[in-house]
Amino acid sequence: MQNLEALTDILAAAHRLGRIVAREAGSTTPVAQWRALSALEENGPLRVGAVAAACGVTQPGMTRLVELMTAESLVEKRPDPTDARAVVIEITDAGRAARRAWIETVREALTPRFAALTDDEWAAIQTTAALLRARTTDYPNGSE
Repeated sequence: MQNLEALTDILAAAHRLGRIVAREAGSTTPVAQWRALSALEENGPLRVGAVAAACGVTQPGMTRLVELMTAESLVEKRPDPTDARAVVIEITDAGRAARRAWIETVREALTPRFAALTDDEWAAIQTTAALLRARTTDYPNGSE
């Protein structure tokens, strides 16, 4: 299963890239926060369970993270329009701004490591990113 090994390698490299960016940026923000803000930005308001599933964390863990993000005005809780007993989490303008700033930080941290790539190497990365994005966006309902 050489093909599956390549996916495992990509996953491991992505985790290393995340650690490199966090270290170079001096960030102590949990990576799940950036994943949560991205999920909310891409999908709109979601229940806590759906955000947790999108981020690969437990629902109790996401509940704690949502409390922290709410206190920082990065997200808001709103009544779920389909179920009065539930709430959905919605990204705020401050959350969008924080996410944009983090993306810029990621770009700045990674640029020196990848500046010498050829056009063909960039094309391979862009193709890989598109393939992965197309096969990893099926989580808005909270299940994977």
